[in-house]
Amino acid sequence: MRVTKTKLNDVLIFEPKIFGDERGFFMETFRKDIFTEQTGIKELVQDNHSKSAQGILRGLHYQLEHTQGKLVRVTQGSVFDVAVDLRQSSSTYGQWFGLELSARNNKQLWVPAGFAHGFYVTGETAEFVYKCTDYYHPQSEVSIKWDDPSLAINWPLVNGEQPSLSAKDVVGESFLSAPKFA
Repeated sequence: MRVTKTKLNDVLIFEPKIFGDERGFFMETFRKDIFTEQTGIKELVQDNHSKSAQGILRGLHYQLEHTQGKLVRVTQGSVFDVAVDLRQSSSTYGQWFGLELSARNNKQLWVPAGFAHGFYVTGETAEFVYKCTDYYHPQSEVSIKWDDPSLAINWPLVNGEQPSLSAKDVVGESFLSAPKFA
């Protein structure tokens, strides 16, 4: 498993080694020892799996209580995945990082607690799978507007069309007014 640091403090890219031949392929998608060594996280408690059509944008989400770190990957299709640092004490506070996650490149992104997270489906469809450090707690979930001008995220919108959003994401908060972490 290759681990690469990103421009954001504590956000990492995990790339599994893939072994393949004419029969197909094999890869380890998670190794607790490597993950713990790189992140300091000893336990992941919940797995989630979603399927979305092209043009759907989910995020930017985070929880104020039961904050979640997420190890995210795509098992079918492709997305543009984004993490935003909401930790006011961090030297990368208010910055974002994005990259393509796809079934083809098999990259995984580690998004620690204290970050907002979202993804935009660039392929025809995408199946998105992620492991979390805490349980989903809808009462403390916050959504930041995907197109907040102070973040200036460069989403690769298909044909320049506006993304399809959930009701909670339509009314998301601005980055400046959203609650942050110390």
